[in-house]
Amino acid sequence: MKRYISYAMIALLATIAGSNAATPDKAAMEAKEKAAWQAFKDKNEADFKKLVDKDVRCVYDTGVSNMAKELDAMKKWDMKSFAISDYDIFSDEKDVIVSTYTVKVEGTFDGKDMSGTYNAGSVWKKEGSNWLAIFHTNIKQAAPQ
Repeated sequence: MKRYISYAMIALLATIAGSNAATPDKAAMEAKEKAAWQAFKDKNEADFKKLVDKDVRCVYDTGVSNMAKELDAMKKWDMKSFAISDYDIFSDEKDVIVSTYTVKVEGTFDGKDMSGTYNAGSVWKKEGSNWLAIFHTNIKQAAPQ
């Protein structure tokens, strides 16, 4: 009987260790977030689609967007640089991660200067063995008065 209890405990601990290993750490998720921004900045649709779900939804001060609108916007952006800071993640589920961060952007959209610091957030979902962004939002911080 002791042997069966030992086997059961080993199996339980192995399962717990395996499930924790499946959730990426903060640095890994930040790298994915940066890669998505870089693909967008570089106008690299193929790399962007590897990181962002085909059914993504985005919310901005200008409205709600989907993948088709994001790819259209990508063509109109001339992003010179971006820098992510204050990156944080949390999760209550093994296959969903919420990220929040600040991003400083320098660039134009359709000829209009959009440079500034934005509060941003994304929701990532594990699809098979890949993590894909399924939701994104950002809003420009108000200028100090």
